[in-house]
Amino acid sequence: MSPTTAGVLFIASLVLALVVVHRPFGDYMFRAVTSPRHLRAERVLYRAVGVNPDGEQSWGVYARSVLAFSAISILFLYLFQRVQQHFWLSLGMQPVAPDQAWNTAVSFVTNTNWQSYSGESTMGHLVQMAGLAVQNFTSAAVGIAVAVALVRGFARSRTDQLGNFWVDLVRVCVRILLPVAVVGATLLVIGGAVQNLSGGTEVATLAGGSQSVTGGPVASQEVIKELGTNGGGFYNANSAHPFENPTSWTNWIELFLILFVPFTMPRVFGRMVGDRRQGFAIAGVMAIIAIGSVVAINAFQLAHGGTAPMAAGASTEGTEVRFGVSNSATFAAVTTLTSTGAVNSFHDSYTALGGMVAMVNMMLGEVAPGGVGSGLYGMLILAVVTVFVAGLMVGRTPEYLGKKVGAREIKFASLYLLTTPALVLVGTAVAMGSATARSSMLNTGAHGLSEVLYAFTSASNNNGSAFAGISVNTEFYNTALGLCMLFGRFLPIILVLGLAGSLARQQPVPQSTGTLRTYQPLFVGMVVAVTVIVVALTYLPALALAPLAEGIQ
Repeated sequence: MSPTTAGVLFIASLVLALVVVHRPFGDYMFRAVTSPRHLRAERVLYRAVGVNPDGEQSWGVYARSVLAFSAISILFLYLFQRVQQHFWLSLGMQPVAPDQAWNTAVSFVTNTNWQSYSGESTMGHLVQMAGLAVQNFTSAAVGIAVAVALVRGFARSRTDQLGNFWVDLVRVCVRILLPVAVVGATLLVIGGAVQNLSGGTEVATLAGGSQSVTGGPVASQEVIKELGTNGGGFYNANSAHPFENPTSWTNWIELFLILFVPFTMPRVFGRMVGDRRQGFAIAGVMAIIAIGSVVAINAFQLAHGGTAPMAAGASTEGTEVRFGVSNSATFAAVTTLTSTGAVNSFHDSYTALGGMVAMVNMMLGEVAPGGVGSGLYGMLILAVVTVFVAGLMVGRTPEYLGKKVGAREIKFASLYLLTTPALVLVGTAVAMGSATARSSMLNTGAHGLSEVLYAFTSASNNNGSAFAGISVNTEFYNTALGLCMLFGRFLPIILVLGLAGSLARQQPVPQSTGTLRTYQPLFVGMVVAVTVIVVALTYLPALALAPLAEGIQ
């Protein structure tokens, strides 16, 4: 079987599985976030933190709850790393340096999971389990909670109540993420992923020497890193490490775990607003962009010109032989489309245009399907902008789901779209203008610029994958990328919740003959066009200087 045929079958089976689970799991998630009943375990948690689960919050209180929870989480994780040597299962690891502890704490709390360290040689097992893995659950739950609050803004009217953040957070963890993670971790262990508390095992090498191979609670962290679209990894080699991702079929399982919650969120959206067609339209936009990206990156990796790639049949540098070129390219497309940041191959070794596709996936705002929750609210922002543009074209007040898109709403949406490009482009410019930052670069020219641009794109969009080629464990990069992660996560969340509050207070506008039908193929095509055009206008100059210039060379 040719690599192309195998790749097509791999992708087709993944798409089929996502279609099968879309309706049943979407309906389950809908019931989980809208049920009036509280489980006994959930009530215990509410009492422990002093929360009234039946009370609701305005958008401002909801936003302050998100920020307060995240600030406490960052402080806890920072301190945990700084004193890890005093805890059980520290494995003799020393305290993490202050700038790196800051970067890592911000990274995991913001669902970015950027790592400027090698996990197996920096973190003890307890920090990995009780620190990093726990944040993988909660940061994912925060994203879903914010998306649900925005949907309530569309679904409700004449109110300032968007639900209760603490209830949404607990329910997403207890009813959705934990059950799926248990099943997923079991499958990974069956597939050969490691799950123990071993401090290391001495093994004989092929050269006749010996090497200590670190074990640990790998499968349990691996499953939530993918399911929560977190990224990161127990080992420096990430999902290319055989202890994290042992076989081709576990590679398929991990991709499925990454995709099925974000692709199911549109079903939840459709059910909550009372029109399932709206959910199908959003899912259609996500699918079109995602399929285009997967096809493009596979094409550039499988059919790239050049003496070495032509002799090998594809661009194989930096690719794990267990997965091959196509499965690695598909993994790269999926993880950069979803804010996951996990890697099973070396993105820095991709072809210039293949690497550019991965970069563009993040520049799109990671909305196809995006991170858990963040993908849906990012796509709904683009839908709001699309109906606004369409309204201007026909001279009619724009409406979406019965809500007028006025000056206040479009300001929230516009600021959302401008936040991450500003962080990416300003951050890249500062790094290229700083002698300290340039000294960390291992490559120059267009490829060196691509590496820096990729780093700030990944951090600002809360992805976490890296092109590599830069020594990022420096005070400059740990600080600068940490700030990009922080602002790239919470400024958009505040704007989304502000938009939700504005929409919830409106009185619904009845449909008329002039109302844009936002569930029809025309609207789907318009949202796709707006998504691509906004990115093209914003990032094309930077891309022209970096991956496009390298590709032409």
